[in-house]
Amino acid sequence: MEPVTQDRAAEPLTEYVQRVNRRVRAFDRRHPAVWDLHFTGFWVTAALIDCLGGGWRNIAHDPGLPGGLVLALSIALSAPLFWRRSHPRAALLVIAPVALVNAWTGAVLQAALLQLVLVHHIALRRPLRNLWWATALVTAPTCVMMARYGEAAGTWNQQLGSQLLSIGVAALIGITVRSRRNYTEALEDRARRLEVERDQQAQLAAAAERARIAREMHDIIGHNLSVITGLADGGRYAAAKSPERAAQALEAIGSTSRRALSELRRLLDVLRDEEDRPQAELAPQPALTDLDQLIEGVRKAGLQVRTTVQGEALLPEGRQLTVYRVVQEALTNTLKHAGPDATAEIALAYEGNGAVMLTITDTGLGGPVPALTDGRGLPGMRERTSLYGGTLEAGPRPAPERGWRVHLHLPEEPPQ
Repeated sequence: MEPVTQDRAAEPLTEYVQRVNRRVRAFDRRHPAVWDLHFTGFWVTAALIDCLGGGWRNIAHDPGLPGGLVLALSIALSAPLFWRRSHPRAALLVIAPVALVNAWTGAVLQAALLQLVLVHHIALRRPLRNLWWATALVTAPTCVMMARYGEAAGTWNQQLGSQLLSIGVAALIGITVRSRRNYTEALEDRARRLEVERDQQAQLAAAAERARIAREMHDIIGHNLSVITGLADGGRYAAAKSPERAAQALEAIGSTSRRALSELRRLLDVLRDEEDRPQAELAPQPALTDLDQLIEGVRKAGLQVRTTVQGEALLPEGRQLTVYRVVQEALTNTLKHAGPDATAEIALAYEGNGAVMLTITDTGLGGPVPALTDGRGLPGMRERTSLYGGTLEAGPRPAPERGWRVHLHLPEEPPQ
């Protein structure tokens, strides 16, 4: 015999009932006619038992009514319940004249109380203003019976009071169920919207992460490949005249390639799971202390760079990375586009409280802005700058000067 698991054995009764209720409701939504037939068949059967068994005569004002009339009234008062959910108002309008006949003839069939079921469904599914005329229709037979049979039917207070109380209870139950259903639907709709918003936020976060990774890969691969290209070109020219210079170029190419591979591996390791991520590879991002190494690599590739620094570099890591990447991208573009014999100048000023002023100029060929805005280079610099509320200007230097100018300004950090 299969042992009962602890979770199933400890399941509360309320959860079991709720699960069964959900299954029943799901079946009813798929096959509404099945429940309507069973519900209607039950009350039609009860009405026929009251009719054919003669129980109706115990409270009837005229027990001698023909059996055929009583049978017809019983069926007419119960059969329209089949449409109680889809057309409750129409069903009540069908039953209303039958109830009047029931009251006028003195049969007083208990099946007339099934009008309260229709009142309940009107309160549950239709605008509440319909309850006014529904109340009038249901109380009309009572008024007819009181007018025809007088004291034999009881007092007005007793009959109308009990009738209005029954109508009020049926309507109140319908309104309560309706309010609960609307509240549940509102919660479900809110949950769906929160799920959609969560998915959208996840998609936005994924897109931002993809853009960040693409930006980092562009900076790493683009810069180092440009340096390697410059070193390879220089080594090719030096190979015939100065083998020592060619060997130095090859050595620089090897060190640059290994550094690029290490940075790329570190970036790709971020995408791995925590348990698969090699801790030794999680080195920090480049900072201002790495600028000298960056500039030295560019110089080995053949670009003469002059640097001027003012102030003390007391910047957060994020701002240091932004300055580093802007310098890297600007020097990479100079290597690729400035042409031979170009030089570059870096003017870096730290203004305190995280403010930075950076200007990079070269003496290359210059050119229109679109020549350097294709791809991810300049947009990537602008994105990094905008993270700290800074500004970035890039374009050809004004005539008669030649070359390109990149100007970065990061404002002071806002007070915490």
